[in-house]
Amino acid sequence: QLQLVESGGGLVQPGGSLRLSCTASGFTLDYYAIAWFRQAPGKEHEGVSCISSTDGVTYYADSVKGRFTISRDNAKNTVYLQMNALKPEDTAVYFCAADYTPLQAMCFIRGSKYSHWGQGTQVTVSS
Repeated sequence: QLQLVESGGGLVQPGGSLRLSCTASGFTLDYYAIAWFRQAPGKEHEGVSCISSTDGVTYYADSVKGRFTISRDNAKNTVYLQMNALKPEDTAVYFCAADYTPLQAMCFIRGSKYSHWGQGTQVTVSS
């Protein structure tokens, strides 16, 4: 069974940091582009960042550029989202998703492209 599991969420003060992990089971992430999305209460689903299957090409939404970093460790079948300088408006449930795109050095943060989704992890930024 193909499964993605997010972890690393929690409560953090403004200006703090968290690292989210997205670990796959039942399949290898080597041939997949991976993206992070988030959804805050009362707001639309938002694409945050993605990383391509090949060459590790990354893309970031303007709202997180310079603060968040996405990376992948294929040996651990895991993708990370390092979040620094967190703001209250970053509060949301964060989801990772996988898109089968072997040998492609590009990715997109458009939800319709992704076929496998995790259950999400809550991130709360508050003092």
